[in-house]
Amino acid sequence: MSTQYCGLVSQTDLGRIVSLCGWVARRRDHGGVIFIDLRDREGVVQVVCDPDHLAHFEIAESVRNEYCVQVRGAVRARPAGSENAELASGQIEVLCESLTILNPSSPPPFLLDDDSLSENTRLTHRVFDLRRPRMQHNLRLRHRVVMEARRYLDQAGFIEIETPVLTKSTPEGARDYLVPSRVHPGSFFALPQSPQLFKQMLMVAGFDRYYQITKCFRDEDLRADRQPEFTQIDCEMSFLNENEIRALFEAMVSTLFKNVLGVRLNEPFPVLRYSEALHRFGTDKPDLRIKLELTELSDAVKDVDFKVFSGPANQTGGRVAALRIPQGGALSRGEIDGYTEFVRLYGAQGLAWVKVIDSAKRREGLQSPIVKNLHDAALAAILERTGAQNGDLIFFGADRAKVVNHSLGALRLKIGQSEFSVAHGLCETGWQPLWVIDFPMFEYDEETARWSACHHPFTSPKDEHLEQLESDPGRCLAKAYDLVLNGWELGGGSVRIHREDVQREVFSAMNISADEAQQKFGFLLNALQYGAPPHGGIAFGLDRIVAMMVGADSIRDVIAFPKTQRAQCLLTQAPSQVDERQLRELHLRVRQ
Repeated sequence: MSTQYCGLVSQTDLGRIVSLCGWVARRRDHGGVIFIDLRDREGVVQVVCDPDHLAHFEIAESVRNEYCVQVRGAVRARPAGSENAELASGQIEVLCESLTILNPSSPPPFLLDDDSLSENTRLTHRVFDLRRPRMQHNLRLRHRVVMEARRYLDQAGFIEIETPVLTKSTPEGARDYLVPSRVHPGSFFALPQSPQLFKQMLMVAGFDRYYQITKCFRDEDLRADRQPEFTQIDCEMSFLNENEIRALFEAMVSTLFKNVLGVRLNEPFPVLRYSEALHRFGTDKPDLRIKLELTELSDAVKDVDFKVFSGPANQTGGRVAALRIPQGGALSRGEIDGYTEFVRLYGAQGLAWVKVIDSAKRREGLQSPIVKNLHDAALAAILERTGAQNGDLIFFGADRAKVVNHSLGALRLKIGQSEFSVAHGLCETGWQPLWVIDFPMFEYDEETARWSACHHPFTSPKDEHLEQLESDPGRCLAKAYDLVLNGWELGGGSVRIHREDVQREVFSAMNISADEAQQKFGFLLNALQYGAPPHGGIAFGLDRIVAMMVGADSIRDVIAFPKTQRAQCLLTQAPSQVDERQLRELHLRVRQ
């Protein structure tokens, strides 16, 4: 039906007869000559309908926006002065010789160039929304990322292997999506949160380099970078250590950015220990473009009269830290109060602050309601450690370390992304990747009074920490690593446990009994008995990578048919109720 794409017709086609299929982006009647902008996935071409050809001119008069049509005609140069430099086809036009309406269109729900649409409107009419140039660009770039990833992994010796979608429910951090079995009443499959256990068993089976671009499912609270179903570039390999795995996939990410965006990431990527990342930035996924850091003050304020500081400073697990904002003294009291309310969202009780008017005058050169409660030695330490200069503003966090890290880490990000930071050069542009390593193996859950895995229970502890699994799990570090880019976690992984005895020790540290371990993970434990090789892996969030590349605020803008933040599909109205007969077949009953 068509000889080529509309957006690819160019000067090389001058004089040729072409057949084009697409949608009417715009129809213009210029005093007897009708112009049709015909659009397909590659772009737009201008079609000229002349009244001398009455048959197709009458059809042209009847077409409207979004009609699906076929055009046949000769390619010719546009008249001088009517060229459009913004279009690839802007130097030419097609003189219509025949026009066929393949399918008319109802009035569109919105204009494709309307940028003021609500997300609900877009998702309700997602099929039409996907015709928008921006969405076409996003999904085509996603395709290029996938193809480049496949090409890189294939050249690196990886084999693509599919793993089950209907599987066993195992604890991996989030809630499972469950699928009732009709054949086995009262039993359920789970949709995989990741292919974790299957890819480990593939290593035991001898497929030493596996990958899969796979769907994963997690029933968790949603936000801009989460979806109930999302896509991972999932990889596992045998006989590689942590450094070798990181090097292999650092090269993959660099290749993706170079071949898809033409961007060269600075290699090697910097490496930060988890503890250092929290200490300096308050988060394990810092945005290194922001030139603000936290400063430790706990030891300097232990003996001050200000209990807000001295209390946490003397408490086990407490922290007092500062965040210096160069030239932040220009911020108004109203802006400071706004930041105070912001940190409350992260559990902070408030936000103490000091403006540095004249650092040479020490106490007399500082403006703050808390200065009178701090002795001279503490004030001197604050100024010296933060490197405060005249005109700066210092914010303080004092609480449990987790609260201080969350609140000041979020404040650093908020201020760093503000117009103030841009104006004062506190935030760079470009791409700043890094690896974060040496994560804690476990975290203590106060509610259940037991240790839980920070990553997942199949992550290997550091070799030197094996002896502490039983005596002091809280001191164990894991062979785990995350790849962070501009404050987003792009991927994460670990070296896995390949010895059955160590896996049982880890389960025991998490208060999982031998019987429970056998019931939930017996298939893995059995597989590890048969000469399981040392192995490890990593998984990258494909949706996040593409969202960052296209500059989208949400991964919903790079997924063809996403769910809302309430886990609903507005296009299909899923989830929906099912009839009683289906429930009976599954031996289920819905409570009223």
